[in-house]
Amino acid sequence: MIELIWGASFKRAYKKSVKSNPGIENKFWKLISFFEKDPFHSTLKTHKLSGKLKGQWAFVVGYDCRVIFEFIGKNKVALIDIGTHDEVY
Repeated sequence: MIELIWGASFKRAYKKSVKSNPGIENKFWKLISFFEKDPFHSTLKTHKLSGKLKGQWAFVVGYDCRVIFEFIGKNKVALIDIGTHDEVY
């Protein structure tokens, strides 16, 4: 099981992007449960990032919603950002 660390910036982005959109909020919590069990679950479309975000990863919440995260230990992940493709990349 993966331990999630919610940073202050992620919490702010979550409130801005997800709390205001009930459809995305429900989907986010469903996908987080998959993520905690297996961060590479096929539903998440987890992928490694490059460029200025090298060393970080992302998974897809909805058509235009991504979660950026970083592995900080074997079973520990820091959630960094959430938002539209243009907001997070």
